[in-house]
Amino acid sequence: MDVSSLQSRYLDSCMKHEVLPNSAVLSWFYKAEIQKSEQGKCSIKFFLNQLCNADIYPLIDVFLAIDSSDVDAVDILHESPCNFNEEYVMPLLQTINLKLRVVDLHDMSPEENFLQDLCHHGLACHILNMRSTHIQKLNMAGTFMQLHTLNLDFCTSIGSLDKDCFSCMPSLMRLSMCETRVANLWTTTAALSKLPSLLELRFQNCLCCKDTGPCPALFGDKARIAFEKFGSAPLNMCLSSETSSISIRDATFQGFHAKENCGDLLSLTGSALIKEGSGKFDNLSHISEVEMSSCLKGVGSIEISSDVPPNLNGLSNLENKITDKEEILARAHMWDLKSGRPTSLKNYISHHHPSPICFEKHYREYMVALLPRLEVLDNFSITKMDREMGRAIFSKYYEYLPYKQKNKQSVVTVLQKREMGTMGASCPNFSKFKKSCHYGKSQCHFSRSLTAAKLGSAAWPLLHPLHTFSHIYKEGSKRLRARQFEYHPSDSRLMVFGTLDGEVVVINHESGKLVGYVPSANNMNSVLGLCWLKKYPSKLLAGSDNGCLKLFDISHIPPIVSDVNCSAGVVTFDDFDQLTSVHVNSGDDQFLASGYSKDVALYDIFSGKRLQLFTNIHREPINVVKFAHHSPFLFATSSFDHDVKLWDLRQKPQWPCYTASSSSGNVMVCFSPDDRYLLVSAVDNEVKQLLAVDGRLHMDFKIASTGSAHNYTRSYYINGSDYIISGSCDENVVRICCTQTGRRLRDVYMEDVESGNSLFVQSLRGDPFRLFHMSVLTASKRPCSKWEIIKVNLLASSHGTEEHSHGQNIRSTFLGG
Repeated sequence: MDVSSLQSRYLDSCMKHEVLPNSAVLSWFYKAEIQKSEQGKCSIKFFLNQLCNADIYPLIDVFLAIDSSDVDAVDILHESPCNFNEEYVMPLLQTINLKLRVVDLHDMSPEENFLQDLCHHGLACHILNMRSTHIQKLNMAGTFMQLHTLNLDFCTSIGSLDKDCFSCMPSLMRLSMCETRVANLWTTTAALSKLPSLLELRFQNCLCCKDTGPCPALFGDKARIAFEKFGSAPLNMCLSSETSSISIRDATFQGFHAKENCGDLLSLTGSALIKEGSGKFDNLSHISEVEMSSCLKGVGSIEISSDVPPNLNGLSNLENKITDKEEILARAHMWDLKSGRPTSLKNYISHHHPSPICFEKHYREYMVALLPRLEVLDNFSITKMDREMGRAIFSKYYEYLPYKQKNKQSVVTVLQKREMGTMGASCPNFSKFKKSCHYGKSQCHFSRSLTAAKLGSAAWPLLHPLHTFSHIYKEGSKRLRARQFEYHPSDSRLMVFGTLDGEVVVINHESGKLVGYVPSANNMNSVLGLCWLKKYPSKLLAGSDNGCLKLFDISHIPPIVSDVNCSAGVVTFDDFDQLTSVHVNSGDDQFLASGYSKDVALYDIFSGKRLQLFTNIHREPINVVKFAHHSPFLFATSSFDHDVKLWDLRQKPQWPCYTASSSSGNVMVCFSPDDRYLLVSAVDNEVKQLLAVDGRLHMDFKIASTGSAHNYTRSYYINGSDYIISGSCDENVVRICCTQTGRRLRDVYMEDVESGNSLFVQSLRGDPFRLFHMSVLTASKRPCSKWEIIKVNLLASSHGTEEHSHGQNIRSTFLGG
């Protein structure tokens, strides 16, 4: 059937279905006929907003009868609200199938069912533009074999990418996701790495650019060469090639303003000076590539695989050399040592419509390092220096795999190497190493290699709530609402949590079975302090915010939800008003209590008496007090007066052993398992590790602040003393950092799978028995508050699990650890 018969075929089909022909459709077919006669090619443009329900079936008939050579391409466009049901769109698209060129649904705002169908089945189009507020977790796992351009700008509900997203898009070259809610560097790069042809990517855009390519208005010849040499492209800058002048756009977005007084935009000592308003670039033409790249000499090269996430061999060399490079760049006014980013024009010009991922520290360098095929990011070309800088920054601030493992290996490979006795075969002189190595060290090496293999294959970690919340109810079908929790120190199955209503609940967190339940007494409020005894594993101490302190024996607690209090084995201590923290010493004979006061109380566990009250040892309330793990006399206090203090009971605490200060109020402190370090967490992500012996700074983890004075941060050790986990009450992310290098290993984002709402971190603990396992107490704020403990397994994939969430009202989040 030739094109001239499209109109007649359409009219015949309308008669068949007893509907009136659409004049707009007839005009489209007429234009296609004219185009075919003049150019020898035929492309048809359909505008969905000009169609109605009755038009769909006649159109389907027409395209079912079209010969493959009759029509070269079909564009499905959309300019205003539709007059027909969305359920008709997919049958039409699937009928046109291989002839689809452009599918533009930007102004359609399709419903969730339509989007799920499209993402699941895929399309044969070349360009897809889509905008929707119904997608929360993007999972475009369908077949999109011909798709080379995908625009998802302003899909403001997309918060993450699914594991299988982009798995069938071998031809995708251009992707735009401006103003989404995507924030996770780790899962995002893992999903994007599956796109073998991806060249252009943006999560924010240059204001004058409508596509993903490099901004055409950025460079005159000399300026382009200069900025390529500096390795930092100017943002939102218009440069006239005729006058070689720079004009900075006065653009803002969501409170991020360009600075008004730019002054010197870029200065290269002794070589070049670029000033706003000078009208020209001075002495740029004679700057050679050798001069501009000399600061990176000796940094080394890294081979990055094009098929898998990068094999970052050689990064250990970069770790030692990046500091010198940064200093050189800083002297040239190109590098800000404090922020760790180039200063060239960065402070004066901004992108527009950014997704949250753009505000992650070292965002550009991270993306460039992990996506080696990428050529353009956020409308700016990736230069050779960008790649070198990206690899260097990545090596300094991030861990690709835990325990300094440089190569991704499968679990099978690690097990095979163990069986063959070649776990360390990649090391020089391995045979000598094998003979001299103790069995324990060999086992440790195997365990770490296996851990790295599992973590490397699980970019989307397994998150699931404790099963107990799904089936434990109080009278009136009210669910339990956890406020504090602790793992058992010697029984890997047990966990205790205290609730907002004063209950104490012991559970088997592996099976979800209830082990013991203590109902709230009239004098028990929200439980903020919990601590197991080590020498007496059936006993635990609980303290509530109204000062009530009790010691329970779980062997006497019934495993049923009941309002009947069991007094057997319960020891009651003198109250400590406004309690926020309790901790038992290593000898299990004394414990400390602190609260929303400047005092700390010492109790004797056996007699039940308060031994001493240390008054006014801080200038502000003491939120957390902790004993050392191996000394029954040493303890540390953290206060909102910005100070952390170490004390020794043998010296009758009148003066601390030392005082260390933070720049904001301290939320908590804890000892490392070996007592070598103190981990201090202050308000708004100020997390530092101190030497326990004298309080000197050992590691500043440099977690970005939010600017909130109420973002209460808590941090704990995981995997012994190897890593820390840190989370804050105004954020839905848990950060995992190496204690010896400070590098970030992973961020884990907490979200309710059912609603897609963010879950904010109230408290967290590392599992003392399992590597890279932890539990996180979370709360959601909207539309109704939920409290739940979520178990996180970084060594397993999140797919195929069921999520549950429960809870009620949010209360104060700064109290306790």
